[in-house]
Amino acid sequence: MQGVIDNDPYLWLEDVEGEAALAWVAERNAETAAALATGADFASLKDRLREVLDASDRIPYTVRRGAYLYNFWRDAGHVRGVWRRTTLEQYRKDTPEWEVILDVDALAAAEGEKWLWAGARVRHPEYDRALVCLSRDGGDAVVVREFDLATRTFVEDGFQVAEAKTRIGWIDADTVFIGTDLGPGSLTDSGYPRTVRRWRRGTPPEEAVLVFEGRSADVSAGAWHDSTPGFERDFVFRLLDFHRSETYLLAPDASLVRIDVPDDADSYAHREHLIVSLKSEWLGHRAGSLLAFGFDAFLAGDRTAEVLFTPDERTALSGHSWTRHHLILETMRDVSTRIEVLTPSPGGGWARKPLADVPALSAVTVVDTDPDISDEYFLDVSGFLQPSTLYHGQVGAGSEILKQAPAHFDTTGLAAEQFFASSLDGTRVPYFVIGPDRSAPGPALLYGYGGFEVSLTPSYGALTGRAWLERGGTYVIANIRGGGEYGPGWHRAALGADRSRAFEDFAAVASDLVARGITTPAMLGAAGGSNGGLLMGAMVTRYPHLFGAIVAKVPLLDMLRFHELLAGASWTAEYGNPDNEADRPHLRALSPYHQFTADRVYPPVLLTTSTRDDRVHPGHARKAAARLRELGHPVLLHENTGGGHAGAGDNEQSAHNNALTHAFLWQHLTQQVRPASG
Repeated sequence: MQGVIDNDPYLWLEDVEGEAALAWVAERNAETAAALATGADFASLKDRLREVLDASDRIPYTVRRGAYLYNFWRDAGHVRGVWRRTTLEQYRKDTPEWEVILDVDALAAAEGEKWLWAGARVRHPEYDRALVCLSRDGGDAVVVREFDLATRTFVEDGFQVAEAKTRIGWIDADTVFIGTDLGPGSLTDSGYPRTVRRWRRGTPPEEAVLVFEGRSADVSAGAWHDSTPGFERDFVFRLLDFHRSETYLLAPDASLVRIDVPDDADSYAHREHLIVSLKSEWLGHRAGSLLAFGFDAFLAGDRTAEVLFTPDERTALSGHSWTRHHLILETMRDVSTRIEVLTPSPGGGWARKPLADVPALSAVTVVDTDPDISDEYFLDVSGFLQPSTLYHGQVGAGSEILKQAPAHFDTTGLAAEQFFASSLDGTRVPYFVIGPDRSAPGPALLYGYGGFEVSLTPSYGALTGRAWLERGGTYVIANIRGGGEYGPGWHRAALGADRSRAFEDFAAVASDLVARGITTPAMLGAAGGSNGGLLMGAMVTRYPHLFGAIVAKVPLLDMLRFHELLAGASWTAEYGNPDNEADRPHLRALSPYHQFTADRVYPPVLLTTSTRDDRVHPGHARKAAARLRELGHPVLLHENTGGGHAGAGDNEQSAHNNALTHAFLWQHLTQQVRPASG
């Protein structure tokens, strides 16, 4: 059969830095540039997207650490970015005075490395030292260096860790928990830490005391120190797979006490509470519920829970955040956010009331809170056509508008609506449509993800607005199964051999758009990245007649070898294990790379990836491009040399990649004519 590859002729393209592979990539990049990135229209589009990314009037979102609000910022003058801080008093101003803590551009220039910011672990509650993580050109692997926040310098002879997928966190001023690459046996099959050690200042990491270890087949192991004053505790965990874990209290005598919750539940200690988020039914509580127990009572065997949230068929938990005396709860009803405050009562029970009114088809996000001292919160509200507004408040004491983002694209004549499509098995699938009121079908772009319980909620997308909506296109977001829009059951419905349900949902939305007269197959494009790239591959092979063009970014496409490539082994709980004979048949059927065939007409395809993506191997996109070329199908490949799994390491690369995507889609979807599918 033409669509099946038993002896892969393109394995050589998996050699990430191989001379032959990179030469082949350079040829494909040149083809893509010639097809899409020439002429004044492309240059103008890219410049307008770069303008959004570099805009000085963006909201600089912050995280409170003690007296300061910290922010990481990139713009035209700070390509790699600056880590900086200010006070709330200054932050209220239109132009706050920022104290630069670390200039990543200056560091990269001084050291001759393409450093990118990968975050910092700041010591709590002193906020005097940080463990700064730096990525070389965007990979998930980082180097770690200790940083003095008072002197704004790296600590000579401080904690330093060589490049690896490291887990590290403070215990006290001279001790950290660390899991990193210390040679054979220290990593799992997925490439993450297998062991946890207590590392004291001034000693080699190889001599750090082993406190916990997982198994090679686990995704990873780790530890953290709860530094809440009066509730100091140590915890270790095994991530058994992407959806199951075991957590233990690490006692002072080094003994382990299992936090005995279901292994698919998320749990953590907060002061006197143990908070448990359920993914399956437990103790009579529904999957998707949020429960609170007394921590000490739970360890003593008491399973009396206070129910903080119970889902229904239309409502799911989106997130929650603590202030000093309250819990802020974010929920979704048909994928629109609601928010309320829960307050524990001294005699038991929790009082609840709304925190803020949220407009329809909008999203509200708790940006930051102060769980140690105050009931402060920072709240961001936005919508598809509504730029972000950042509120600052105290629970029970009102709020103020701190920042408002300006509009970055013209919304005249545009509207946002929600519709529901009926999938193949009758499931009701929600989707959002943003665009003009159409009297006739026009170009439309359908986006989806459908995996790992990730929810696609309303948000303001300035890049999409400028590149697509302003030009008359319609933008559509499909909330298909595999995501978390309706809780754990919505995710589980598309796991493993049932992954095809996510594909059917997406195809149902595509068909519904046509039935409503919003677009036609020739004018409908689709885009998705990572797991969404697998979704795009399925659209090419299963539903080519529904689309006029498809873009797959940093995609997962070879489902028989994904577990052998970089972090792929960590995703077998989501898809299945190719080494398991029971899973292999459905993985072969799901694998776009193995289903490409010459005897069907496929829509034009653009594949994008990054040489520095150490999460989803660039070989997926490379091999798919080679196979499609071999079979005579229209395909372009763009591989950025840096950027990691994000595909872009700075605003210039991001603007270029987005311009390529939209130039490709507009070019093909405004032709309006395609030959019929075979």
